[in-house]
Amino acid sequence: MSKVVASESHAAALQEDCKGGSRRRSWGLLATAGVGGTLVALYAVVTPFVTPALRKVCLPFVPATSTQIQNVLRMLENRSGSLVDIGSGDGRIVIAAAKMGFKAVGYELNPWLVWYSRYRAWRDGVHQNTRFYISDLWKVSFSHYTNVVVFGVPQMMPQLEKKLEEELESNARIIACRFPFPCWIPDHTTGEGIDTVWAYDLKHSRGCETKRLEISPETES
Repeated sequence: MSKVVASESHAAALQEDCKGGSRRRSWGLLATAGVGGTLVALYAVVTPFVTPALRKVCLPFVPATSTQIQNVLRMLENRSGSLVDIGSGDGRIVIAAAKMGFKAVGYELNPWLVWYSRYRAWRDGVHQNTRFYISDLWKVSFSHYTNVVVFGVPQMMPQLEKKLEEELESNARIIACRFPFPCWIPDHTTGEGIDTVWAYDLKHSRGCETKRLEISPETES
């Protein structure tokens, strides 16, 4: 009789171990699925913020530093009219300019950044003075803006310089951050290193290539 009871107890213990192992495997699968799902969701959210924002030139999103923003705002002192930020990223330049009283617009190809910029503008109470558009800068005319801010890379600056010179009025000011334009001579410069900002008044910069040719020394034939 005791042998039968012991056998039944052993069988029950084995069955309980099997159930416990099954539960552990189930929890392991759930944990793995949860971690995997979290990573996929994180990738889906983060990737659009760091992928290139322009088609013609690889321009990843790099947020402006607080020093860069202050340098840009310094170049906008005593200025008026409309303002556009080309490649506006998360909207911090547009929002800062709106707080100074500008009607500010941002163009950005990355839709996630545009939606986030609109949220930030609403949160900071300047959504009525800001606009953010999902658009490729090469397909937009900037002719009606008098203040232009650009966070570019060297590869895009020559073509953008030509585009802005053709489209903007002579009273426009262009502010370049991180990298200067190749031909124009800046009227004002502030900051150092990656925080350097160059300001170009188009009435002085227009036709600079012709001026350079005129003042360059003659070469011997």
